[in-house]
Amino acid sequence: MQKPAESSAEPAVQPDWLPALLAGERAALARAITAVENETDEARLVLQGIRGRLGNALVVGFTGAPGAGKSTLVSAYVGELRKRNQSVGVVAVDPSSPLTGGAILGDRIRMTQHAADPGVFIRSLASRGHLGGLSRTAARVIDVFDASGRAVVVVETVGTGQSEVEIAEIADVRVVVNAPGLGDDVQAIKAGILEIADVLVVNKSDLPLAERSARQLAAMSAQRGQGPVPVLQTSASNGTGVAELADAIAAIGRRKRPDPRARTRRLLQNLVLDRLRRNLADLPATEIDLLADAVLAGRLDIEAASYQIIDKLVSSLPKQK
Repeated sequence: MQKPAESSAEPAVQPDWLPALLAGERAALARAITAVENETDEARLVLQGIRGRLGNALVVGFTGAPGAGKSTLVSAYVGELRKRNQSVGVVAVDPSSPLTGGAILGDRIRMTQHAADPGVFIRSLASRGHLGGLSRTAARVIDVFDASGRAVVVVETVGTGQSEVEIAEIADVRVVVNAPGLGDDVQAIKAGILEIADVLVVNKSDLPLAERSARQLAAMSAQRGQGPVPVLQTSASNGTGVAELADAIAAIGRRKRPDPRARTRRLLQNLVLDRLRRNLADLPATEIDLLADAVLAGRLDIEAASYQIIDKLVSSLPKQK
């Protein structure tokens, strides 16, 4: 296998505002996030410039079914962190607008109580129709928050499709939020969401069935291969259980040290899979049908046919200089 060619171009000059970003200045932070979200030339320089400043922030992911009160709970959790004098970055992955492709900004609207706090920076990212709902740039935005000195970076997904599993690829600590009564959440748990959880939360604990839901989750958690996880009850609207949730997350974070290398490795794996999926979707159905016919006629083994498709996908990738 040939070694990938390395660029012989002279290194470009880093942005003159990069020191301001590393010092945590909000204007530079906003500019850097905009650059990496839009994948501009400046973004590449920013990401190069922050490489040596990663691995300090604890990344906490919140996910769960819509209606569980994730955004309200995230807002309450951010408030608890600020009481503890910890600076926070929030990445709220919103559904994309069908008109503009941009984030609908719902999560940022629900967290307006933190808007005037210089210790909190909230950014909504559009999911852009990504398979898991999680923006491909979210990991890079997390890195920017990390390099800017934020102690905790909170990521909240839209709670649809594969995003509940994909958040495990980015977060150091994963919090799965459920509403009392479970209902459809049980199906989500059976689909594998429970497997990614470091903390299970029954939010809106002042409502009926909260106690029963907590017992159900504890029983399900005890059956999973990795062992049981904490099951907590919270009421984000009145603050009940939020401090205990913050304590549990901090304790897990101390055991699972932030690992930017692992985050980057998982990001690379996801980007490769995402690129292949998109190329597969673009492959003419007639080409796949020809291979399918050959398999049905016994002229070609199905595994050999799959490798032919992989060869086509790889050959269709644009060549990087």
